Amino acid sequence: MPRDYYETLGVPKGAPADEIKSAFRKLARQYHPDVSKEPDAEEKFKEINEAYAVLSDEEKRAAYDRFGHAGVQGAGGVPDWNTVDFSDIFGDLFGNLGFGGFGGQTRRSSPNAPRRGADLQYRVSLTFEESVFGIEKEIEVTRDESCEHCHGTGAEPGTSSARCATCGGRGEVRQSRQTILGSMVQVTTCPTCNGRGETISSPCRVCSGRGLERKNRRRKVSIPAGVDTSTQIRLAGEGQPGVNGGPPGNLYLVVQVVPHKYFRRRGDDILLDLNINIAQATLGDEVKVPTPDGDSLLKIPSGTQPGQIIKMRGKGVPHLRGSGRGDQLVIINVAIPKTLSRDQRDLIDKLGKSLGTEVSPQERGFFDRLKDVLGG
Repeated sequence: MPRDYYETLGVPKGAPADEIKSAFRKLARQYHPDVSKEPDAEEKFKEINEAYAVLSDEEKRAAYDRFGHAGVQGAGGVPDWNTVDFSDIFGDLFGNLGFGGFGGQTRRSSPNAPRRGADLQYRVSLTFEESVFGIEKEIEVTRDESCEHCHGTGAEPGTSSARCATCGGRGEVRQSRQTILGSMVQVTTCPTCNGRGETISSPCRVCSGRGLERKNRRRKVSIPAGVDTSTQIRLAGEGQPGVNGGPPGNLYLVVQVVPHKYFRRRGDDILLDLNINIAQATLGDEVKVPTPDGDSLLKIPSGTQPGQIIKMRGKGVPHLRGSGRGDQLVIINVAIPKTLSRDQRDLIDKLGKSLGTEVSPQERGFFDRLKDVLGG
């Protein structure tokens, strides 16, 4: 007794058409003889196709629901499921396997079709100042270029290539085989000519038949102001050459900035830690501090506290996209001396007595204030 079609597909009797199609698609992928390792895959695949051929057709499904298998039997005693077009169901499956449709051929690009060249990557190291203000750098890139000896043909001068006898110049070979669903055509790159469609009897002695040779090319590139570590700069058309007349790839410069002795970066702002003494913090002062533009005067207000941040506007990094610059943020650290002379100790002792010994808890610490300012 043939198995119930709804049970075969694993759907209820009142299942809508899209649910039936989805169930069939899942089972077809699982039991297709070309991919399944199940010992009875071919028989199961035939069963689910037979079930789908009936349940996907409104008239056949209605007859099956009313009369069972007797309502859909053809002249041969089984439903004529070979007449059903399954190409929309298996399109994605066959595409992944390299097959065409039923009796058709694969929809893959020809090996002789123009293809874009591969992209190249080059790491360029910059000092902190170079990343801030930009610079013109000379780089050396190794890439493939057309062989000068054979002019890119791959054949030794005076000889020529010939049409590949294996693929007839197509660059691909087709193998046809019969399955329960009809004739299936598998298309693969020709193993003799590797997709070129031509064979070379006398390869070029310089490039060994590749038509390309590795060369080192030096060129100057402009690094814009404001780049940072991991910034990528695209140089269009400077990558590997295209294949079969395709366009060349691109060259990507990946920036690596060497850490600075004093400066750190947060976005387009520059951070500088500055040590001052107790007297400068208490009384205030005007000090000289480094900036990317050179030394600049910074006013320390009286009563400056440890961790206080003083902003130097427009002393940061130029905006990579747009005008203007970030700021330089000077983070104040009050340095406590570890050793004092006798006179210094006497002065500090007098100061301490005049200030008293009363203490009070601090509600929020230095790192909390720092996070507020820096957005951490």
